Amino acid sequence: MDRIIGIDYGKVRTGVAMSDPLRIFASALETVPTANIIDYLQKFALRETPVRFVVGWPTNMDGSLSESAPGVKELVRKLEKAFPEVPVTLEDERFTSVLAHRAMIDGGMKKSQRRDKASVDKISAAIILQSWLDRENKNKV
Repeated sequence: MDRIIGIDYGKVRTGVAMSDPLRIFASALETVPTANIIDYLQKFALRETPVRFVVGWPTNMDGSLSESAPGVKELVRKLEKAFPEVPVTLEDERFTSVLAHRAMIDGGMKKSQRRDKASVDKISAAIILQSWLDRENKNKV
């Protein structure tokens, strides 16, 4: 099935989310060591067909690029090389970690579970993807 993949890049680990087949909802999928993200996505592509990557674009409150922007640019370059037929879209990721923590609290996760940064990363990827999906679906109406 065709899926849109959301990615929250981090220097150490990267959160991954995917859309449902109708491209309405985003679901947190996995947190992967950043060094292994391309391998992970290539294996994922054997089961599901990625039709777009939506990658969180790290900006500061004033709109300037954050310190992780060069890493995101490198990830985009690797995605374009490994998946030349799949477009890559950048999505503003400001506040995603805050929203991820809020979602964890609202979802009833215990404090010890909320400290797990891997959970925050994959939930952040889902928020990034859901933001893009919501805007795309709104534009279709």
